[in-house]
Amino acid sequence: MDIAEISMNLSQNNLMSAVGTAMLGKSLDIVEGQASALTASMDMNSPSLESLVYPTSGTMIDMRV
Repeated sequence: MDIAEISMNLSQNNLMSAVGTAMLGKSLDIVEGQASALTASMDMNSPSLESLVYPTSGTMIDMRV
């Protein structure tokens, strides 16, 4: 191998590494956006399906001493 060929191979490897890192960063941004959208969609204040079917369930507590 001559010096020019080694230099070209190293340059190509550096370029592929930079492209891979940039793509990984973009993928991470997308996943973070999806995670924040998922957590926003799971709002804890929304009524559950059971409370829609049985609206009085869990509204009173019977206590005996």
